[in-house]
Amino acid sequence: GVGLALCQRLLEEDGRIHLCIACRSVQKSEATRDLILATHPAAQVSTVEVDLGNLASVLRAAQELRCRFKRLDFVYLNAGIMPNPQVNFKALWHGLLTGKVLHILTTAEGIMTQTDRLNGDGLQEVFTTNLFGHFILVRQLQSLLCGNEKPSRLIWTSSSNARESAFSLSDYQHAKGQESYSSSKYATDLTSVVLNRKFNNQGLYSSVVCPGLVMTNMTYRILPVFLWKLLMPIMWLIRFFAKTYTLTPYNGAEAHVWLFKQKPEYLDLLVKYHSCTSGLGRCYVEPRKMDVDEDTAEKLYQKLLELEKQILEKYSELLD
Repeated sequence: GVGLALCQRLLEEDGRIHLCIACRSVQKSEATRDLILATHPAAQVSTVEVDLGNLASVLRAAQELRCRFKRLDFVYLNAGIMPNPQVNFKALWHGLLTGKVLHILTTAEGIMTQTDRLNGDGLQEVFTTNLFGHFILVRQLQSLLCGNEKPSRLIWTSSSNARESAFSLSDYQHAKGQESYSSSKYATDLTSVVLNRKFNNQGLYSSVVCPGLVMTNMTYRILPVFLWKLLMPIMWLIRFFAKTYTLTPYNGAEAHVWLFKQKPEYLDLLVKYHSCTSGLGRCYVEPRKMDVDEDTAEKLYQKLLELEKQILEKYSELLD
């Protein structure tokens, strides 16, 4: 997916960097490492096992990283799940009739639903994996990210599907709705905004990207694979009108790599950076203002801190 393509593209930019790839299993970590070394045999690549949906795993991984590294320059927060996705074909047909089909096809607004569930910590699985696990990881790695000679960067993978209408502060884990993915990505945008307010003066900067519509394992779960294959010629055609149809993981990582080359103090911290691809296949980055309220962002941050306190009390034996 985008994570592997990102690793390969970062090494094309600078072969001297040390990559530490995080995967849910040792087997997947080693397989990913082998793929990277196949194209960049001289690269420094290490691994760490972490399941962002399992908070004990997150705390163990953070402890291991603190032992292994003195600082982290970039943390790409890219893990995400979309369980049991369903397409609302009635809403899609309505979009066709009302002339909003291009907007729907590029944002999935109103046509994508998911069935979420509780994880082992009693939290909503999508919220934990897509946002809160990352939040805990960042908080636990704060000593490696703040106060360094050069700024450190957090780069979150969000989505054009992140919508305020799917998010509620009173149900920030989205236990009562059917758009948990959209809610978690909007919460990601809010969290990035408030982290900048809290930590820029300590040399930590946060940015948000959207990889566009990329054909990955997550995408292939939405419709049967054979149907995707039938639709692919149409999707290549749609790209002449919908620039966020990046389609390949390499193209989807464009904004991630672009941010790797920017000075964070010159970036607009209220902008989401979208990977785009022209109809003829040229990759570029388009900045778009995020539809976020900074007061809501602060209130969500306080709720995340309260939830973090409960989790750290539960897993106190895993803390230094």
